[in-house]
Amino acid sequence: MSDVVVEGGAVWAIVLAAGGARRFGPRSKQFERLGGERMVDRTVGTARTACDGVVLVLPPGHEWDGPPVDVVVAGGDHRAESLRAGLAALPADAAIAVVADPAHPLAPLALFRSVIGCVRAGADGAVPVVPIHDVVQRVRDGRVVQTLPKDDLVITQTPQAYRVSVLRAVHADHPRPVEDSGLLVERGHRVETVPGEFANLHVTTPYELAVLDRIASERDAL
Repeated sequence: MSDVVVEGGAVWAIVLAAGGARRFGPRSKQFERLGGERMVDRTVGTARTACDGVVLVLPPGHEWDGPPVDVVVAGGDHRAESLRAGLAALPADAAIAVVADPAHPLAPLALFRSVIGCVRAGADGAVPVVPIHDVVQRVRDGRVVQTLPKDDLVITQTPQAYRVSVLRAVHADHPRPVEDSGLLVERGHRVETVPGEFANLHVTTPYELAVLDRIASERDAL
């Protein structure tokens, strides 16, 4: 059990580790090692510290051999189905769901607590964001066609926290959203932001894994 106290309900993590990660290559990236530890193990470990319970969503037929979790369920054909499988496994007293992704394996404990605190304070959802410093352009057929203003653009990370009742409601008609916070906003719910972590990079390719492996090894050595 964690030190998180939520009036009227508990905080549970849903760790989404069922994806195929086609852009990464033939291997499942969530089971790749980072600083000597699998990415999924890092995410589960932080989630266990931050939350009252952990639901782990794995590829169908995969046996879990990592740190203790409370529930293991099989994922679906896409992320939304996997999330709904995780939601269905939450206990009745779960009030806040923290959606975590091993693709952001260096998300610190403070970031979990930050999004949880934002929802506890009244938001329907909370996401960590970092500003965009590079020029952002739209390209078609290899040519730049538009430069986008970046003053109000951010990169959104995980973990993200949501009121369980709201997250279930927006998934009730089985949409296939790209991003849960956007789905909430489309349906009139309030999603707030918290400062993200620049080191909380998203692993998409083996190159990003190599970069994060160096960061993780340096951190773990401290």
